[in-house]
Amino acid sequence: MNGQNSTVSEGKGHRNLLILLFVGFVPVGIATVIVGPLLPMFIQKWSLDDRQAGFFFTVQFTAAMIGVGLSSALSAWRGYRPALILGYALTAAGLAGLNTSSHLFALVATASFGCGYGLVIPGTNLLVAEAGGKRSASLLNFLNFTWGVGAIACSPLVLLALKHMRLPVLLLGLGVSGGLMTLGMALASFEGENPRESTNASASRVADVGRGVTIALAALFFIYVGMETSVGGWSAEIAKRLAHGSSGITTLTPMFFYAGLTSGRALAPLVLLRVNERRLVLGALVLAASGTSIVMASNTFNTAILGVFLAGLGCASIYPIYIAWLSKWYGARTKRVGGVLFALASLGGAAGPWLVGAVSKYSGSLRLGLLVPLASAIIMIWLVLLLRRQTAA
Repeated sequence: MNGQNSTVSEGKGHRNLLILLFVGFVPVGIATVIVGPLLPMFIQKWSLDDRQAGFFFTVQFTAAMIGVGLSSALSAWRGYRPALILGYALTAAGLAGLNTSSHLFALVATASFGCGYGLVIPGTNLLVAEAGGKRSASLLNFLNFTWGVGAIACSPLVLLALKHMRLPVLLLGLGVSGGLMTLGMALASFEGENPRESTNASASRVADVGRGVTIALAALFFIYVGMETSVGGWSAEIAKRLAHGSSGITTLTPMFFYAGLTSGRALAPLVLLRVNERRLVLGALVLAASGTSIVMASNTFNTAILGVFLAGLGCASIYPIYIAWLSKWYGARTKRVGGVLFALASLGGAAGPWLVGAVSKYSGSLRLGLLVPLASAIIMIWLVLLLRRQTAA
């Protein structure tokens, strides 16, 4: 009887932890994308050129890469809990500190929440992937759907805060939500997690997939995040230039990208009942490339919005499926391999938007800067086709 009660208690604790992880991904989604809708204000406030503005993304995602490295080390040593607690604490401090009159302090705050969600994202995704088993791709799409809820909400929240001169209140509120998540993770039950689990059973599996597959998967993680952050991060500034000035609707432009991304993640579990993961990824990449091309060719604001939405819809299911492949192919060694791949993803997030800004500065056209995410989608199509020949997803 005691054993049965213990099992029920563990099951309830596990369910409560998953609920907390899903809820926590909403403020993480806000933190990940908040630089985008604030970027036009930053450019105007500190008279930044495109290369300098793009440096905010570089700082954010470089810090996120450091956070991923710390997450990998902490998870291997003490399990996921310490990384999640520290991650939410840094995210809270960074978001609250983003309200500053100093360009330098704004960069420091950006580094703080970047490192924070870098600590949070790997453990959250891997915990959910472990819980999902064969349905990990569907469950991960739903997890990242909650991330998308935060990403969608970010632009309207920033717009309302700027319109009513309440940006400090918004940022403080986001900091408080991060603080509550820190407390929640400190109190949550992580029963059943074994940070020192054996990797012997999975060693042959890593050998089976081969070094070439590992390199290709690493490239996919790096390139994808660079592509997503490039389109989503620069969309508000693109819209501002098409509209010949900043307005409420241009500030909301990233919302359309993340609306496409979130709606796609809501639909992905249903699509995966009929379409295999690899075909869905290939179709999604074609759609993302098409959306980016529409933005590049657009001469009107409405056309650009359509392209931004389609690009987001195309991006929807790609990353969750990459994470599902990681968990499926590497088994118990996912923590070790995942630490490297999530770090590369953050590096891609640092490099992609900065490269868009650099190309824009030296070519004199932000449209040409979007060649970076367009080329990224084309390269990933080639890599996924290459993987098809070497392993079955």
